[in-house]
Amino acid sequence: MYLPTAHPWAEGESLGQYLDRRGVSRRDFLAFCAEMSAILGFGSLMTPRVAAALAQQKRPSVIWLQLQECTGCVESVLRTAEPTIGDLVLDVVSLDYQHTIMAAAGDQAEGALQKALKAGPYVLLVTGSIPLKENGIYTTIGGRTAREILEEAGKNAAAVIAIGACAHWGSVQAARPNPTGAVGVSDIIKDKPVVNIAGCPPIGDVVTATIVHFLTFGRVPDLDWDGRPLFAYGARIHDQCPKRANFDAGQFVEEFDDEAARKGWCLYQVGCKGPATFSPCPIFQWNTRTSWPIGAGHPCLGCTERYFWDLMTPFYGRLPNVGGFSVERTADTIGLGLAVGATAGVAAHAIATAVHQARQRRKAEAQAEGGSHGQD
Repeated sequence: MYLPTAHPWAEGESLGQYLDRRGVSRRDFLAFCAEMSAILGFGSLMTPRVAAALAQQKRPSVIWLQLQECTGCVESVLRTAEPTIGDLVLDVVSLDYQHTIMAAAGDQAEGALQKALKAGPYVLLVTGSIPLKENGIYTTIGGRTAREILEEAGKNAAAVIAIGACAHWGSVQAARPNPTGAVGVSDIIKDKPVVNIAGCPPIGDVVTATIVHFLTFGRVPDLDWDGRPLFAYGARIHDQCPKRANFDAGQFVEEFDDEAARKGWCLYQVGCKGPATFSPCPIFQWNTRTSWPIGAGHPCLGCTERYFWDLMTPFYGRLPNVGGFSVERTADTIGLGLAVGATAGVAAHAIATAVHQARQRRKAEAQAEGGSHGQD
């Protein structure tokens, strides 16, 4: 549970001044900025700019709404690798409302939300879907529906970040037949871009880096067709997977705990959805970068993709017709093809030679007879 720190943020104080007063060394701060630059794909040359922009910040306000969800996304985000999102929201931003980790409850919590909404502008984080059926009765907070709360909070938001599959498109609640009429944040907020941090749950480092990008450049990062940050979701798991070499070699796990599984071969045949999934899981990983699902021997379920609960099932069924090079198997095929081709070539050459020789014999016989009627 979050309690006020012993060193509250002074009025008008910059982030750099605050961190200095808290005893955060310049080296640690630059290490944080360097890691964020790397995650964002900027490289080391951008670290000074990120550091300068963050150091000048006047502690921006953050409102974090939790709507129809299981709190798994919050747990995942708060337990990410160092530098943690917890450090970020408590030291870099003013987390003015987040009902899971704030000390206040009931009227006090609602009062904190209203105060932050009126003070605006702020960064709005949202986890959870928004139920629309039955006038939204499936999720109400303080007597108001999730839709009402989100629409109110979205008006003065400087940036809107939807965290997790529920906020992205509805996730398990929106899977057929979608009894609550669950939708994602972008189905409600349409007058400004919504950044979708996809995943069930999402990777917390992506949230951290997205906020740092906004604080550094005053805008959200470049997004893909589905509103996901390109720095994180611009490549398929299949193309970043350490097991890709096994895929290309045709080395597949056929069933769990077989010899191929013990060797750590590719999980494509047992349902891995990596070829159809865009996510940084192989790079950022989970549990303080200890591992990730495929690294632990379980196939990817495609949880960063919209409607994955319906589109990716059965989860242990193989994706059809995924192209690849399959080096070893193709080498055999190519070798067989070359052998067949060579055999065909030899046969064709032999036939052509025989025909030519037969013609030459007939021509010689005709000439010997003194006639030209046998010539070709």
